[in-house]
Amino acid sequence: MTETRIDRRFAKLKAEDRAGLVTFVSAGDPDPETSKRILAGLPAAGADIIELGMPFSDPMADGPAIQASSLRALKAGQRMTKTLGMVAEFRKSDNETPIVLMGYYNPIYVYGNERFLADAVKAGVDGLIVVDVPPEADEELCLPALAVGLNFIRLATPTTDAKRLPKVLANTSGFVYYVSITGITGAAAPDVAKVHGEVKRIKAATTLPVAVGFGVKTGEQAQSIAKGADAVVVGSALVSAIEKSLGENGAATGETVPAVLDLVKGLAAALRSR
Repeated sequence: MTETRIDRRFAKLKAEDRAGLVTFVSAGDPDPETSKRILAGLPAAGADIIELGMPFSDPMADGPAIQASSLRALKAGQRMTKTLGMVAEFRKSDNETPIVLMGYYNPIYVYGNERFLADAVKAGVDGLIVVDVPPEADEELCLPALAVGLNFIRLATPTTDAKRLPKVLANTSGFVYYVSITGITGAAAPDVAKVHGEVKRIKAATTLPVAVGFGVKTGEQAQSIAKGADAVVVGSALVSAIEKSLGENGAATGETVPAVLDLVKGLAAALRSR
């Protein structure tokens, strides 16, 4: 597989001797225009890699904050064509920041796998995280994605034992996403010492970078996790910031975009400070 934007970004982070900040937002939340402005502002605020959620009506692994963001986006008319369009628009002004589409298989399946992969590459997507497609089904989406040059990023969890780990890593590329807690996103704070031990275990089995997510909300948490990881993923805290900024009618306000970008600036500053 040829070098991707994700590979180049992790090489850059290594050269700078720091952990990266991976930010998650749902495409189209709280409405298409506000979402585009948030997406456009993330790199300057300090996001090294962007995970863009593909809204889905039944996001079973996600906690209340991300579920709500997905539903807000769907209600505002977000569809896969619009999500891919957002990436294409972003690429007009930023050809370096990696974008990973994250979500569930159903919206991809409905769109059509071949069509989706072709359109994702054309739009400028770099990788996929599809949480409900297991390694046993690699021929369904993972291998075709790799064949067209997209990284396929797998989740490893506290329950991924020594027997399971090689299967999880077999066709993974770009990076490994370590889920720091069992359960849903944003539910609890991770145990930093345990996380570092698990990252070490994964790193013994792969040369890929390891990003840690689920439950990271503050700069201090990000900083402490970064001591043992290649990147830190923050999602629920960002979509919660969107939710808190909305007006009584659920519409975006003048505070919505700054609420997200200011939080990202704070997290990025914490990761960049020694």
